[in-house]
Amino acid sequence: LGYVGLPLLTEFAGKGCNTIGFEVDERKAAQINAGQSYIGDVESSLVKELVDAGRLRATTDFDHLKDCDAIIICVPTPLRKTKEPDVSFILAAAEETRKRLRRGQLVILESTTYPGTTDEVMLPMLQGTGLKLDEDFLLAFSPERVDPGNPHFQTHNIPKVVGGVTDDSTEAAACLYSQIVDEVHAVSSARVAEAAKLLENTFRAVNIGMANEMARLCYALNIDTWEVIGAAATKPFGFMPFYPGPGIGGHCIPLDPHYLSWKARQHGFDSRFISL
Repeated sequence: LGYVGLPLLTEFAGKGCNTIGFEVDERKAAQINAGQSYIGDVESSLVKELVDAGRLRATTDFDHLKDCDAIIICVPTPLRKTKEPDVSFILAAAEETRKRLRRGQLVILESTTYPGTTDEVMLPMLQGTGLKLDEDFLLAFSPERVDPGNPHFQTHNIPKVVGGVTDDSTEAAACLYSQIVDEVHAVSSARVAEAAKLLENTFRAVNIGMANEMARLCYALNIDTWEVIGAAATKPFGFMPFYPGPGIGGHCIPLDPHYLSWKARQHGFDSRFISL
């Protein structure tokens, strides 16, 4: 129930769904149940309203996963010291889900990860229960798209990309998200959805880095960086302005290109072209 999970939970609860938020931190679960938000983009008054209405609650007891028709996993995906993907949080969440998986459930992964995680890692774990994909449960990937602190874009008005491991999974996940977002964009597979997220964030990382390097050069040349960018931005095609700042920060942008680079190396791709 972090900056992705809690806003998502309140959107579903606000649309009349009975929602359960799963946490490993008992203090956070207690705060939610007391009607208090610890996420800047979610007002405590909204949390309290939904809790009092009986449509939202938080728990550290993962046995309640059995009560859920849809399970959405929003956990961190950091890097190891070797700058390789660390999917331990995904594995832990998938294991908790696997233990309680029952017929009729839809499982969706939202955590940013390398293409193939959903069908290569999660699917074998879930099918290890003896339940079969499409016949017993559904599995999809839908990358989170959150811009913390941006009052103009929130969960409901950010288009949602959805890709299932199967067509039935795609359809079910798209139907679920259509209850809370204005636009759902379904793609042909979970791998496409996973790759799309990495492309989005790598695009930002590369261009933010370029803007900062350009700013350093302009300073050395005694040129106004902002004037240069403003002039370039008058071009009506083939250019998108990025602006210099303190660097590439946040939870995702500095990390996600390494997920793309790591996956490329697994397939013999010359990583010199995308190495950071």
